[in-house]
Formats: sequence, C-alpha cells, structure tokens
Amino acid sequence: MATISSLGIGSGLDVESLVSKLMSIEQQPINNIKQASAKLQTKISAYGQLQSAVSSMQTAAQKLSDASLWNASTVSVSDTSVATVSASSAGSQNHLLKVSQLASAQSVASRIFTNGSQTLGDGTLTIALGRWAGDPPVFTPGSGTPAAITVSATDTLTSIRDKINAANVGVNASLVNDAAGTRLVIRSLSTGENQAFQITTPDAALADLAYDGSGTGLSQTQAASNASFNWDGLDLTSESNTLSGLSDGMTVNLLKTTANTVNIGTSNDTTSIKKAITDFVDSYNKLFNLMRDQTKYDAGTKTAGVLQGDSKAVSVQQMLRGITGGTTTLAGAFGRLSDIGLEPGQNGTLTVNSTKLDKALTNLTDLKKLFSAPDTNNKQNQGFALRWNSFATQILGTDGAITSGQSALQKRIANNDDQIDRMQDSLTLTEKRLRAQYSALDTKMSSLSALSAYVSKQFGSSSSS
Repeated sequence: MATISSLGIGSGLDVESLVSKLMSIEQQPINNIKQASAKLQTKISAYGQLQSAVSSMQTAAQKLSDASLWNASTVSVSDTSVATVSASSAGSQNHLLKVSQLASAQSVASRIFTNGSQTLGDGTLTIALGRWAGDPPVFTPGSGTPAAITVSATDTLTSIRDKINAANVGVNASLVNDAAGTRLVIRSLSTGENQAFQITTPDAALADLAYDGSGTGLSQTQAASNASFNWDGLDLTSESNTLSGLSDGMTVNLLKTTANTVNIGTSNDTTSIKKAITDFVDSYNKLFNLMRDQTKYDAGTKTAGVLQGDSKAVSVQQMLRGITGGTTTLAGAFGRLSDIGLEPGQNGTLTVNSTKLDKALTNLTDLKKLFSAPDTNNKQNQGFALRWNSFATQILGTDGAITSGQSALQKRIANNDDQIDRMQDSLTLTEKRLRAQYSALDTKMSSLSALSAYVSKQFGSSSSS
C-alpha cells in the first residue's frame, strides 16, 4: 500500500491545522517565559539609567571636594598689556605695580657669511655661562661646567650651529638669512644677568665666532639683564619676567615697561564655587527624580514604575536620603545643608535658597569643611561631598546594589533562556510524536476507506447479477 505523503489526504481531516493549534498551546509556557525575560531586561535598562545618574552625581560631588575649586581666585589687572596675573589660593589681595625694565636674555650675532654651507676651519669653541659686569665688561663664570665644542675643517656654519645646540650648555644657536647673506645668532635660553655667556677659542680660524665683550668676533645685540619693578613701593629685581612667589598664591608675568601704576587685585572665585554647588543640586535632583519615577506606583493611572517594589532600588533611595539629611560637627557655622540654603524639597529633592547660599559664600572656610572635611574616626560625620562620593562608589562597585541588582537580573534571564532551550527540545519531540500519530491514523483511515469502497463495489456487482 502506498505511503501517505501529506497528512489528512487519506482521512480528509485538516491534520496540519490540528497539529498547529496543539503546538500553539504547547508553545504558550515558552511565550510566558519570554515575556518575563523582556520585563527583566526592562529592569536592567532601568538599572543602567540609575547607574548613569549616580555616576553623574558622583562627578559633581567630587568637584565639591576638589581643593582646586576652593583655592581658585579671580584676578583683576588695570592694564593687561603691562602684566598678566594668575592666582590660586590667593584670597583677597590688592597691589600696585610699576615696571621700569624687563628681564632679557643675552644675544650675539656673527658677521655676514655667504650662506650656511660656508666653512671656517678647525678648532675649539668653549661656551661658559656667567655674568658680565663693569666697563669694560668683565666676565665672571657661573657654577655650570663650560662646554667645549670641536669644529673640524669640513664643518659648515649649519653644522656648527647644530653642534652648539647639541652641547646643551644653556644657549640656542640659529641661522638668520636675508638679502645680505647669513648670520649665526646665539642667544641665552634664560633671561637674567647671571644667565649671560662667553665664547672663547684659541684658534684663529674660529675667531669670528668668539665673544669676549670687546666687540671683536661676535657682536652683542642684546645684553642680559634683570627685570626692575616697583611692587607696593618696594624697588625689586628678578632674573625672570615671570614673578612667582612675589605674593602668596600669585604669579605675575611682566610684559612691558610703564611709568604708570598698574592696579592688581585678587579675590576668591565664589562664582565658580556657587556654580559647582548648584550643578551638584541639579545632578542630585535628576537622580532622585529618576529613582522616584522608577519605584513609585501611580494610583491614578494604576501603573507601577519599572523598579516598583525592587528592594535594592528602594534601599539606594533611602541611603541617599539619609546622607543628605544628615549633619556634621566639622564645619563650624554650618551643620546641615539647609544652613547654607540647600533645603529639602518635594519628593526628597533639594531646592536652592540663593540668599542663604550667597551669605554662606562669605564664609568659605566653614563652607569648604561642610563639603570636604574628612573624619577618619566617623565617616558619617565627614563632609557631605565625601559622603556622597563614598555612597556612589559603594553602590556602583562590584558588590554594590546597582551592580549586584543587574547581575541578579541577568542571571534570571540566562536561566530563562536555558529553560526555554529545554522546553523547545521537548516541543520538537512532541510535534514529532503528534505527526507520527496522525500519520498512522491517516494511513489507517485511508485503508478503511479503500476496504469500504471495495466491499461496496463487490456488493454492487452481486446485486446486479
């Protein structure tokens, strides 16, 4: 008997539809697990948003404990063409400045040569740093070791320049070209009277490259000199035009001389401090609003936040609220955030009372302690910025609430995937079994139909005879 190649042909039953509906019923538990995994994945995404918001809050908190924020100063200079000023931890200062002379570096130039390829002959040049003084000028060597530079007969002006620079003796050599030809120019790397130099040679071939203060050989184009200036009525000098240590926390850069008095003032940069505080409040409120939305239940719409009822998310919210509502004994005039105008708002957020904050900014010593004072004996008493930072580090760490929460959800999804794989294998066997059963039924019913037709035909033939 021929084998039935398509289910239902022998019996007339819609076997394909029947098997499909039965398998759809069998598939439902897998669909339920997939839906559960999708919800878990949504929770993981919510944890990711929470993680990002905590990280942003931590960055803002770290700035509030950064010494550079509290040490920053604003500077005013009445004439920035004469001097510029930078300041750190300078506090409030006012000064008067007059500049009569800038510090300069010694510079000398050679006679005009044809070009940089010209050779002079062999010999030795010795360069020493020191000080020129007197008339005629007399050179006094400094504490450094002179450099002896060996010049061969094949050395060009270009290679002599390179050998001088390679000696690292405190000068720089360069070639200057114009329509007349090429000059070798040598200049001290540092300004100041004690950073001058002398170049000597015992060899006549190199006499054009010597400088002994007499005007033979190299010619001086600029003498080494110290800066001379008057600071708050005091006549002072400096080897450099950059005056660091002149006044606490202040660096002054002299740019030009002037007979006029320049006014210089510094003050604490309270504008940057206030911005850092309000920036933190913004990041804190974004985090708290996110946690509220993810964990709340809206009775009006009968909808729950993604993390509603999630114990880890709720614990993070409670921990943060506890830190922000705490106190410290280290900040003198301030013990709570509300003392400086950071007041508890609706749903755990913070509001800024600008009047109170501006007043607190007049007491930077205690304000800084409120945020960044350490307490090794009692972590709950240290500055609020340190507490917020520690809180963020804890919950973002490997064993922290956010990381462990994500890991637990990912593990549940992986378990669901394994369960689906096992159930899918079982469904494959179930479908195979159903098809085998219906195939056998189809074959049997086909045989019965054929027998029925044969019997009917035989009886029909007997009746007709």
